[in-house]
Amino acid sequence: MPVPSSNFAERNFDNPYPAGGPGRHLKSRLSDGDILVAGTITEYVRPSLVKLYKNAGFDFIYIEYEHGFLNPSNLADTILSARDNGLPVVSKTPQLERQEVSKLLEAGVSGIQLPRTETHEQVEELLGYIKFPPKGTRAMAPGYGNSDYVQTSDLAEWMVEQDAESTLVVHIETRLGYENAESIISTPGVDMVYCGPGDFSIEMGRPGEFDHPDVVGPMEEIKDIALKYKLPFGTTASGGDGAKQWINKGAQFFLAVDELDFIRESASRYVSDYLL
Repeated sequence: MPVPSSNFAERNFDNPYPAGGPGRHLKSRLSDGDILVAGTITEYVRPSLVKLYKNAGFDFIYIEYEHGFLNPSNLADTILSARDNGLPVVSKTPQLERQEVSKLLEAGVSGIQLPRTETHEQVEELLGYIKFPPKGTRAMAPGYGNSDYVQTSDLAEWMVEQDAESTLVVHIETRLGYENAESIISTPGVDMVYCGPGDFSIEMGRPGEFDHPDVVGPMEEIKDIALKYKLPFGTTASGGDGAKQWINKGAQFFLAVDELDFIRESASRYVSDYLL
């Protein structure tokens, strides 16, 4: 009995990704010039949160896996739920290490984001982990969440498909990363450029002042380099007005605050309304 193909677009159910798979869908939308907003998950890795984010209108899921402690089984379920609900997943890797990156990819994550990206060599190392030979050294593991548990009948085709799916996101948030921005961003294989204003504001001597010229100025330089190499630039805006300003400057994607902030803000507002 022949084994069914892993090609997402050819599978016999409603395909939420017109471009063929979640990673290709994400990159296709950015290539088309769409403005995308990610719902961040930092602690409550639950399929129900994916549904809430889907209903809210987010474009993809961003997993904050550097600071949060996430249950591996719940994380895997949440990633699969996101894939099934048309939300590509980008996740930080806890560290630049093959096993950590592999587990995220096999769970179904499309984009790997490297926190504190500081050198061209780091990008090359990450690229090796997420691409198959000859581009990289990724190990073969078909039939997991990476292909929605459908086994492949054509390994060569599957490897090409997975290379097209995997997305490398550099995350510049330190002074060294800023100084090396051009060599980082110009590395072949980079797909998205994110500049996090939190740690970056600390590095620039303005902790928490996301809109201060000493913070925004260097971030704009990083954005200009990204656009020079025709790569989408993203950040986390200080609010709606900040997001509009960044969009006018050429930013294409935003990582929103996480579920803890949403709960904190809404709960506080709810109690405050009762006390008025």
